[in-house]
Amino acid sequence: MIRFVLDPDGVVVPDLKRELPGRGVWVTAEAAQVGAAVSKNAFARGFKSAAKAGSDLVDLVGGLLARRALQLLALANKAGLVRTGFFKVCKLIEQRAAAAVVQASDGAADGEAKISAKMAAAYRDVKGPNVVSVFTCEQLSLALGGENVVHAALTQGRLTEEFVLAAGKYRGYVSGMASVDAAG
Repeated sequence: MIRFVLDPDGVVVPDLKRELPGRGVWVTAEAAQVGAAVSKNAFARGFKSAAKAGSDLVDLVGGLLARRALQLLALANKAGLVRTGFFKVCKLIEQRAAAAVVQASDGAADGEAKISAKMAAAYRDVKGPNVVSVFTCEQLSLALGGENVVHAALTQGRLTEEFVLAAGKYRGYVSGMASVDAAG
């Protein structure tokens, strides 16, 4: 669920950290649901007052969710929890030291298949690492300060857990983006 509040001008603002003051309205954390709330004027009913929800609210929330996850990935990198590159990722998987594996959504299918095979072999008797494949190569490269980052792995740590949760929220949100685009 995503909490929304009204700013002093009556504009609907997403409160992803759930810290902003005032009455909140909750909407399911999916782009289609936020889009439906905007188009049906559900925010005005929820706040019981005039509420201005711009047509860009769906994209704004998606951008904020992505930014939060990528910021956590960058912090994990600064904390020394991230390894990038196909061979380094494979080595962490073979050592069973990968808590999460990140693959660019626009990366080559054969690289993804090879890493999946490595994970299946290394973690056949236990639960394997979480896999995040919702960000593009460009987004990963910017977050990690590298060029053409397609594969990354994170070792165990609090920042890794927070990144996986934030990336999961973003993935869940954008999974409905195609239906929002089709609806106009």
